[in-house]
Amino acid sequence: MKRLKTRCEAEITEKKSRFIAIALPIRSLDEVKAAVKAVWQEHPDATHVVHAAVAGASGTLFSCSDDREPKNTAGRPALEVLKGSGITDILVCIVRYFGGTLLGTGGLVKAYSDSVKEVLKKAETEEIIARTGFCILTGYEYYDKLRHALASFDITQLNENFLEGITITGRLASDEKDSFEKTFSQVTMGRARLTFSSGE
Repeated sequence: MKRLKTRCEAEITEKKSRFIAIALPIRSLDEVKAAVKAVWQEHPDATHVVHAAVAGASGTLFSCSDDREPKNTAGRPALEVLKGSGITDILVCIVRYFGGTLLGTGGLVKAYSDSVKEVLKKAETEEIIARTGFCILTGYEYYDKLRHALASFDITQLNENFLEGITITGRLASDEKDSFEKTFSQVTMGRARLTFSSGE
């Protein structure tokens, strides 16, 4: 899966109706309501602000709304395009300014789908790296060597706690797990403890 990095916009016109698609990065579906409200504030004269959102590390959490367009002609087709994109943690708001000509259900489905496709062409994304949590319990004698070894791995959320012994925790790129375990054993000669926790 990929994740949206920054906001981007695209616009199409269909029978004089303007459709402005705004893609926004989100961390969860809890942010959708406030983000849609903010888009309304940017476009107070819009006829509709339809939205579709995909969230979660595996892209399995969804939200969409037709915002008073005929049922399943706006939010649902927009969401289907998003779901097929392989991008998660993304909200797309489609702002419509009515141009005076009714598009019909087929026309609406096409316009909202095309709006999302257009903004996704401009979307800047990054790969989501699967991570595994780890916890090291070690004595002070191995600390310097361990810190040096850790620097060569892709680790986030590194945390260290110094008491009688040292506890080092963090999140490791999952595909480095075997190499990490091997390096750890070599550095500590089996005299420290390493545990892994599953999780995305």
